[in-house]
Amino acid sequence: MIELGWHIIAELNGVDPRILDDEKYLVETLKNAAERADLTILSVKTHKFNPQGVSVVVVVAESHIFIHTWPEHRYAALDIFTCKSEESTWKAYKFILEKLKPGNTQVIMLKRGIVTHNNAMNLTVNAEGTTAAKGEVIVE
Repeated sequence: MIELGWHIIAELNGVDPRILDDEKYLVETLKNAAERADLTILSVKTHKFNPQGVSVVVVVAESHIFIHTWPEHRYAALDIFTCKSEESTWKAYKFILEKLKPGNTQVIMLKRGIVTHNNAMNLTVNAEGTTAAKGEVIVE
């Protein structure tokens, strides 16, 4: 059995609203987190909301780091998904927490792409041309 990726989903509460509305600071924080975790940055996309709030996605060769903020609620949704290693995924997360200093957090990690080589290679194509693993039922 192999794991193809590690996905952290975090709820950050009690963050300084000035930080959560600072597009430049958030971009630098996420880029630095990617660098600290030895991830390869491919692109950065941001959107500044009016009157407040920011979305930032750092696309990395290993997947992505994403944040969406609600300064008026002192809240941010953080999403880090990598296929580098579990350790590097947590490293990026911990760096972001150091920079945002939330009052409290809720976090889960999902192990993504948990497959065995037998199942990964045992694919079939149904009459509609849709690929399915043996034993998998596709409902349309």
